[in-house]
Amino acid sequence: MNAVPDALPRTAGALRAAGYEPRPIAQEIHDNLLTALKTGEDAWPGIVGFSRTVLPQLERALLAGHDVVLLGERGQGKTRLLRTLAGLLDEWTPVIEGSELGEHPLQPITPASLRRAAELGDDLPVAWRHRSERYTEKLATPDTSVGDLIGDVDPVKVAEGRSLGDPETIHFGLVPRAHRGIVAINELPDLAERIQVALLNVMEERDIQVRGYTLRLPLDVLLVATANPEDYTNRGRIITPLKDRFGAEIRTHYPLDVEAEIAVVKQEANLVAEVGEPLLEVLARFVRNLRESTVIDQRSGVSARFAVAAAETVAAAALRRAALTGEEPAVARPVDLDAVPSVLRGKIEFEPGEEGREIEHLVHLMRRAIAETARGRFAGLDLRPLADAVEEGHLVATGERVPAKDVLAALPELPVLHEVAQRAGVAADEPAGRIAAAVELALESLFLARRLAKDSDDATTVYGR
Repeated sequence: MNAVPDALPRTAGALRAAGYEPRPIAQEIHDNLLTALKTGEDAWPGIVGFSRTVLPQLERALLAGHDVVLLGERGQGKTRLLRTLAGLLDEWTPVIEGSELGEHPLQPITPASLRRAAELGDDLPVAWRHRSERYTEKLATPDTSVGDLIGDVDPVKVAEGRSLGDPETIHFGLVPRAHRGIVAINELPDLAERIQVALLNVMEERDIQVRGYTLRLPLDVLLVATANPEDYTNRGRIITPLKDRFGAEIRTHYPLDVEAEIAVVKQEANLVAEVGEPLLEVLARFVRNLRESTVIDQRSGVSARFAVAAAETVAAAALRRAALTGEEPAVARPVDLDAVPSVLRGKIEFEPGEEGREIEHLVHLMRRAIAETARGRFAGLDLRPLADAVEEGHLVATGERVPAKDVLAALPELPVLHEVAQRAGVAADEPAGRIAAAVELALESLFLARRLAKDSDDATTVYGR
């Protein structure tokens, strides 16, 4: 928990004397983003692959003070991008201590806070709120109510003796409570249309309506949302008047190149074993092949989370193999890629008519990814000495119970193996697991090029003649 600096003012009078003037949320974000752009500071930490596409559009929208909707398929980083918006807020902002809506001490808006400000004057107590507390997120679900988002009459307050017509009987919902902050609504089309209507006044007139009450509360919120294009036809839609109130609709996308895909995996994956660059490249290419395949339902998309889960699965397979063989450290080898299709086939949608052939398609696309990676890594390298050695009887077995040293021991000392390891980014004095991973990649590329045979059962794969 962030500790409030002791030097910050604690009363409205001290706050005024220190020059803390109220500033609209849009202006606050505008100023801080402009400062980051001028100084070269990274305003979007952890966001990969959007620097020339999505981020410039989002920055223009924020500088214009617009509410924003991010439109894109699942797993494109929309929610993560929205969460970074909190970093554009002031680190600490003053609020009236104990106020329900976190109002600025010099600009109260609720009847209760207005009374306190009038009674206490410069002695009005001030608390400080960290920017992390000013970002509010709501997953839109069909059962979300107007009361959840905007508010409802609080029967407890009515029972205390207040008149039913008293605006202080209202229990405020998520949006008013985010006053002077950011409200993010994930999957906005999933909100029932009548619930979307409740947001119209918030976005345009900046007031709220609850069961006949019209409260002229000058709410100050930045409303941002995400949506999937598929939702417009399958589950719901953003109603036209609400869509019109968003100042910007920005399309997101999956990583545009292999390097960006690998960067996302490295950043997001929790790997329990070492997965080298060549295998990460294989997985990145595999995911890109899935996104281009006609057998995959591209309207549903292939999430970046698929690549992350694939890398974690490969690392887990390597760790299990290391436990079975007593090998240290645990290093992933191409044989561990076999675990991906069967484990992750449920994370993607196939086109109708492909039932029963899912594994076959995934294995084919994985082999394509291996071939593409090997082609790039070993371009210009003559692998014939390796192929000749295997054909002459140096059969190479690999599998979940075959340690790396046995893979290497099956082959004679060949200069090409050092070059293979080097192309894979592995030095000659590194652990056997890393060298074996490079050698296996070369052997698999020879098999896919039909220069070697391969015989597999449940536990072992043998490269031979």
